[in-house]
Amino acid sequence: MTDLNTRTGGAATGTGVRSRPRAALPALCLTQITGWGIVYYAFPVLLSRITAGTGWSSGATTGAFSLALLVSAAAGVPIGRVLDRRGPHLVMTGGSALAVIGVLAVAAAPNLPAFYAAWALTGIAMAATFYQPAFAALTRWWGPDRIRALTVVTLAGGLASTVFAPLTAAFAEHLDWRATYLVLASVLAAITLPAHALALRAPWPPAPQTEHPAQPTTGGDRTARSRPFVLLATAFTLSGFAMYAVVIGLVPLLEERGASPTTAAWALGLGGLGQTLGRTLYAALATRTTVTTRTAALIALGGATTAAFALVPGPIPLLVLLSVLAGVVRGNLTLLQATAVTDRWGTAHYGRLSALLTAPATIAAALAPWAGAALAGPLGGYDGLFGVLAGLSAFAACVTLAAHVRQST
Repeated sequence: MTDLNTRTGGAATGTGVRSRPRAALPALCLTQITGWGIVYYAFPVLLSRITAGTGWSSGATTGAFSLALLVSAAAGVPIGRVLDRRGPHLVMTGGSALAVIGVLAVAAAPNLPAFYAAWALTGIAMAATFYQPAFAALTRWWGPDRIRALTVVTLAGGLASTVFAPLTAAFAEHLDWRATYLVLASVLAAITLPAHALALRAPWPPAPQTEHPAQPTTGGDRTARSRPFVLLATAFTLSGFAMYAVVIGLVPLLEERGASPTTAAWALGLGGLGQTLGRTLYAALATRTTVTTRTAALIALGGATTAAFALVPGPIPLLVLLSVLAGVVRGNLTLLQATAVTDRWGTAHYGRLSALLTAPATIAAALAPWAGAALAGPLGGYDGLFGVLAGLSAFAACVTLAAHVRQST
């Protein structure tokens, strides 16, 4: 069923031959748009409707979503080990089924504990279907061409909010939030289950030989304990907290500034277009900068766009433009994280090392929606929150520079 294309990739595999499924890349593009759009981006659009329809507080409701991201972080490391050994077929197909079940459970939740349980289940599905397993698949299958493949899939993924934030808002104008999630679950099942089941069946190539002296044949344990790795994980964690707090806080920020819920959803969606634009620029950036320079610069730029949200009161079209610019930076940061391990330590043990590197950032992303909602009040609103998040990104950029100093000594 799977159309295989044999390519050479000796530097990455040590074998000189790589079986590359042609259907995998377009399938992953489609499933990343759908999965992120429904499982992740639908929530901030529906949040106000969920709280209005249930009487649950915003903080309590957002806490369930944060729990899903915490579960995703915890599940990511063992799932990364399975990916390294077995490949993405069973992992991502099973994750797709679990995602459908989780979204249906969210829609049917009769009370807050059931709502939390449903999102915890969905968190496991996130770990098995979002970017990390897709990146692991493309890194192993595409070898030296991985940046091109990673760019393509993240270009598509950047459209998730562009497609599904407005679409979710349109459904919600005619349906209640539960029925909206039921419709979205049907779309998720129709697209992701067959795509992962049919397009990811190619043979999984053997693990490549160690490409970097800092990564011995011990499963990458020495690398994971090294000071550069820990500092880089710290920088990504701080930056990730700020970035995801901005994504979840953007809609209420714009509503504070006078935007309607539909306009705010469109602003979030247009930020996805910015992500797509930003990812088209990453390959050129990677060839013209060192890994440390572009890491620090992109994190600092993320802080600059966040500061602009805090300082610019309007008008709404200008804030929408800022959302697009922030999306450009986020798009580059996604590819930066996708290539962080390979740029520094090679592709051996990519699944596990990438999961370890991003797990703290995923935990931070999980806490960001709840923490943002909790801190916005004491900080005087979302403009005060965004100011604090901008400072956090600036500190993360400094940590990145320290990681380079330690690595070179």
